Amino acid sequence: MSLPSAPAALGPGEERLTEGQTLVVDGLSLHVRVSARRARLGLTVERDASLTLRTPTECSLHRAEKFVRDNRRWIDSKLMLSEERRQLHPVRSLYDGEIHRYLGRDYKLLLVDGPVGEEDDGHDERGRSHVPVRLVAGRLRLSRSVAADPQQARKAIAAWYSRAGQRWVQGRLQPWAARMGVAEPAVEVRDLGHRWGTYRTGPDGSGRVALHWAVFQLPIHLIDYVIAHELAHIRVAGHGPDYWRLLGRALPECQGLKVELDELGRRVWMGDVRALRSAGTSPESPHRRPRSYSGRE
Repeated sequence: MSLPSAPAALGPGEERLTEGQTLVVDGLSLHVRVSARRARLGLTVERDASLTLRTPTECSLHRAEKFVRDNRRWIDSKLMLSEERRQLHPVRSLYDGEIHRYLGRDYKLLLVDGPVGEEDDGHDERGRSHVPVRLVAGRLRLSRSVAADPQQARKAIAAWYSRAGQRWVQGRLQPWAARMGVAEPAVEVRDLGHRWGTYRTGPDGSGRVALHWAVFQLPIHLIDYVIAHELAHIRVAGHGPDYWRLLGRALPECQGLKVELDELGRRVWMGDVRALRSAGTSPESPHRRPRSYSGRE
């Protein structure tokens, strides 16, 4: 959730904000991100309810504090909405028959005692044939010994989503990049904390899009929206009017997709695993809503 940006300026003798510093304003803690590509101040309430203040290189402390105070009502309303939404992310229990989603489709978990089998290529991206998670014949097969350790199981399933997503996304960026008139950047799938995707420019000027592994639980049209959303940042930093105009030209239904992602995205599994007394045992209430959300990475 991003606030429309405001101009920033640095007067003579004023203190300048620096990349990575923490700014505290009236009890609010904000992580400062400085970018030479920006000309205006911007504020984002992340999905974990943390606050990110995005500034150009010449932004004074006074200007930033005033910007935050002027928009305190907006911040409070978005923090309240974030708290309501974060309670909906499911917690997995890893029992036989539990539903896991990939590209918007449901697949039942199958715990196995021996090898989990081979997917189409039979190997992961490093050529290893023995990995603890596979999607085989419509079932997501997980090693029972791995399922017995919640942290190990979480890591293994996230790694499977990363491998599967990396394979699926190859070539997916080019059509959207062409629509926006930008070069197709490199893409990687990994854990991004509380962000669906990011676009970063490296020291050599080359860009890279990163997508969260959890994105690949969403339907394909929403994955495409996340891809297009990040590619638009090659041309426009922030989420001001110019950004939405660019994205709207490439994807006219972007506003409706944004609403759909906000609604469906809060029900996506982000990696929380409930510890069970014995792996594969169905909990008494497998579909109950978790009391709290403990985060992703």
